[in-house]
Amino acid sequence: MSATELHDASPPAAQGLSREEARVAARALNRRRLVAFLLVAPLLAFVIFAFFAPVATMLHRSVHNPTVVELIPGTLELLQGWSGEGTPPDAVLTSMAVDLKRLAQERTSGKLAEELNRGLPGTSSVVKSTARKMRRADDAELQANGAALLLAAHDKWAEPLLWSTLREVGRSYSERNFLTALDLEKDPEGGIRQRESARIYIQLYGKTLKIAVIITVLTLLLGYPLAYVITGMSAKVAGIMLIFVLLPFWTSLLVRTTSWIALLQTNGVVNSFLMGVGLTGEPFEMMYTEFATIVAMTHILLPFMVLPLYSVMRGIDPSYVRAALSLGSGPIAAFIRVYFPMTLPGLSAGALLVFIISVGYYITPALVGGTDGQMISNIIAFHMQQSNNWELAAALGTLLLFLIIVLYWVYDRLVGAKNIKLG
Repeated sequence: MSATELHDASPPAAQGLSREEARVAARALNRRRLVAFLLVAPLLAFVIFAFFAPVATMLHRSVHNPTVVELIPGTLELLQGWSGEGTPPDAVLTSMAVDLKRLAQERTSGKLAEELNRGLPGTSSVVKSTARKMRRADDAELQANGAALLLAAHDKWAEPLLWSTLREVGRSYSERNFLTALDLEKDPEGGIRQRESARIYIQLYGKTLKIAVIITVLTLLLGYPLAYVITGMSAKVAGIMLIFVLLPFWTSLLVRTTSWIALLQTNGVVNSFLMGVGLTGEPFEMMYTEFATIVAMTHILLPFMVLPLYSVMRGIDPSYVRAALSLGSGPIAAFIRVYFPMTLPGLSAGALLVFIISVGYYITPALVGGTDGQMISNIIAFHMQQSNNWELAAALGTLLLFLIIVLYWVYDRLVGAKNIKLG
């Protein structure tokens, strides 16, 4: 730190000011700090409201689900004393019978059936049919003989697995959504094992990363030469070319995706052309495949690769390459050893942008990908909009966020801007 900086940073008293002058200077400094804070306060409030609050809500929702506790609190309280072996005591069965009658009268038994079915598939019909039977029973009869009525309604109520599952889903805070998102589950002894039902989420995460990497590589292979060519043009021509690069931004995403449907469908433009020139005798199945997702997303995300590359290439002095050539280097060697390293900041920034955006993309895979081209974002949307399992959707989204943070950390450690050596 220079002498001037040390002087400015020192307290007013150390600068030869009187006590009164020091107080005035301190008040002026505090006012400047307050004004600076008030200027950034709206932006800070917006970031908290639009980013941190939704992320915090998602994290909380992924582990918190009080639905079952709110529906049958008395039964769950009695069930805590059950050893886990055999059928629970009659008091628990009677309480459950009474609760099912109340839920049937309130028309909320379906919520309990939905939650229990997520933990133990096939139990939704058990809860609903039993609730209908309990609704017709007399209150006094339920209080006196509720356990027998419950067991007579369906033989599933005698199985310990159903009750252990009910106790598990009745926890307000639980890690079960994260276990499901990782294709895991708890066994009856409380240990963690692979899910016995369909295991799809880990496969979808792998497919999402694979598609994102392919799209990033394709945009790099297409965008790098394009940015290089535009950089060598005159300012007027380069401006016109950049307009064509930015043209997708001025068109609705839905319109661009729909255009690819018209191009890739069975009787679309691409198949009609291939059959017209005799390259194939029958149309290719390109729509609703992983191929369609990759092609459409590469086109949509290409500008995110071109623009960072162009901004960096535009600032590279051409004399560096000319100097390398004049010193005896070949064109390819000069490009690889001199020009290419100087473009790494733009290349890494573009690759990071494309990769992160493509990992969380939803609309394009949903429209052109079908079942084969689905990504994890489509499953998150499914659980939010159709299965109404917001807790599992939040867990999947949290894992996706964590995965992106880890990948960004790895990127920063390996090829981050601070690790790039120019020249």
